[in-house]
Amino acid sequence: MKKKFQKFFDYFLIGVLGFLPIVIILQIVIAVEGLLRDFFLSIFGRYENFFIPIMLFTIAILFLTYFGYLLKQDKAHVWYYLERLLNRIPVLGTIYRVTKKILNLFRGDEKEKLRDVVYIEYPKDGVWVPAYITNRVDQHLVLYVPTSPNPTSGFTVIVHESRVRASEMSIEEASSFVISLGVDFPRPNEATQLERVTEKVSS
Repeated sequence: MKKKFQKFFDYFLIGVLGFLPIVIILQIVIAVEGLLRDFFLSIFGRYENFFIPIMLFTIAILFLTYFGYLLKQDKAHVWYYLERLLNRIPVLGTIYRVTKKILNLFRGDEKEKLRDVVYIEYPKDGVWVPAYITNRVDQHLVLYVPTSPNPTSGFTVIVHESRVRASEMSIEEASSFVISLGVDFPRPNEATQLERVTEKVSS
């Protein structure tokens, strides 16, 4: 019975994680379509043609596709200059830069991407949690420690590299471990290795 429930829970989490990106994308498309519809109504007052909502929905998809294309370019588009202008606005510019860096971490940008997964002892010795290395300063590591079940909520710490233990988990595997509350543990052998490390330190 326990195995069946665990399998049911695994499938449920996989379904949620698989469906979540679709919901987010649809919400963005619908939001853009709503803006276009309001703009259309402000000019024409109303519409009675059934194909107009379909046309607006298609325009929203094409707009977002073109926007994605612009973000892939270097400096040959209007967004580059809008971004420079946005960065000059004191508070808003700071929020935008920080948000962009965080998104690049999870998106896999070569300059900003999360590099490794490690374990640190938290909240006390002998208790290990996974963390992402986000930066390195000499012999110190800047770590982001995700919390279950939402890996985007967590906290940031700075520790000496001698205080961490390397993991073979990828970013995706560590995120799955956090989201599933430990049900999906792709590297169970690492738990035994951490136990040995704790025993050596205590002795």
